[in-house]
Amino acid sequence: MVEIGFHTDAFNSSYWSFDQCLEWGHRNGLKFIECGAIDGVSWIHGLGYQPHVALWQDPLEMRRKMEKLDIRFSQIDAAFPLSLPEGATLGVEYVLHTIRWARLAGCPRIDTTDDRLPPKGMTDRQVLDAMRGLYRRIVAVAERYEITINIEPHGYFTTRPEYMAEMLAFVDSPYLRMNMDTGNTFIAGQDPVAFLEVLMNKVSHVHIKDVSQSLAAAARGELTGIAVSHCALGDGINAGNIVACLEKLLAAGYDGVLSIECEGQGGPMIERSLAWLREVVGRLTAGARGSVA
Repeated sequence: MVEIGFHTDAFNSSYWSFDQCLEWGHRNGLKFIECGAIDGVSWIHGLGYQPHVALWQDPLEMRRKMEKLDIRFSQIDAAFPLSLPEGATLGVEYVLHTIRWARLAGCPRIDTTDDRLPPKGMTDRQVLDAMRGLYRRIVAVAERYEITINIEPHGYFTTRPEYMAEMLAFVDSPYLRMNMDTGNTFIAGQDPVAFLEVLMNKVSHVHIKDVSQSLAAAARGELTGIAVSHCALGDGINAGNIVACLEKLLAAGYDGVLSIECEGQGGPMIERSLAWLREVVGRLTAGARGSVA
């Protein structure tokens, strides 16, 4: 069954707390939430102005709070770019700490990625070989905790389908999968539908993100990812690709979460996105049932 959730980065600019995001999700009938992990203390988070979780917070207390609102984590974002030299030190430990926290918090997936630029002084092959070692270490821990490690197309390596396919084969494990992103693949100059088709059997979580006409005209093929899309779902140039991707996912029997990633504007923009996505999913699901009947 396809479910709809949202990433709390929609409320970065509103300086909401994670608790405020939970309440918003509850008011809007959503069952799944995604957020970033803070490995340490941040003054802005401590003051209640950042919509993510810190790993010093009690994961069991958080889980109970969420259960009262009937909301679960779909994924926690621990996407420090592992292609950087610091990936071997800061990045790996960040992901491992998040895995342990996620297990207690009842979160089944962790999101990871690479940097938008390749490291200077290294060939692509050298970087891929280095990341292979990092992912082998990460997945070994993830298997013990039964947490899926997703790789998201967001950087130089991961938005190239041939490199992403290689990365997803770094470890032969059901716990190494892909977080599809409709917006990042598009802004990187790829066809999101073709990208998804090649790697469909690896998808375990999906970011739904539209792209404005102006951003596409200025940066498509230059960027590899979008921090937060300032475009409601359905209002951008990528809307047709999103619908086509959803058709492919439903046809393949995708059973997971579609996580909305867009600027929220304190609610109005993400609420438009939610209404649009609900309408599209409802229409496509009804069509699929009709074709089976």
